[in-house]
Amino acid sequence: MILYGIPTCDTCKKALKALEAAGKDVTFRDVRAEPLSPAEISVLVTEFGDRIINKQSTTFRGFSEFLKLSEPEAQIEAQPTVMKRPIIEDGGRFWLGWEPDVQKALLG
Repeated sequence: MILYGIPTCDTCKKALKALEAAGKDVTFRDVRAEPLSPAEISVLVTEFGDRIINKQSTTFRGFSEFLKLSEPEAQIEAQPTVMKRPIIEDGGRFWLGWEPDVQKALLG
């Protein structure tokens, strides 16, 4: 299982702690320190579409108008922290965020 996020994100911390407490083997991937490749970004955008972009974030609000109107792939490549977090991959399946439905699916 891979949790994509940033170490300062409270939601990522909560998800990581809960998954580890449930006995899951979780690898944390800091997308700021280890940016996603174009191929990885493409997979995630294919999975989630523009829902992957956190349009309420200060990162997104700081974008130029050109970048705000760009494709999600360009936005994530320019600033990985603009994506909603966490993204969790488990056995080739992906979840976005740490909402109750995601928690139920991953924690049982």
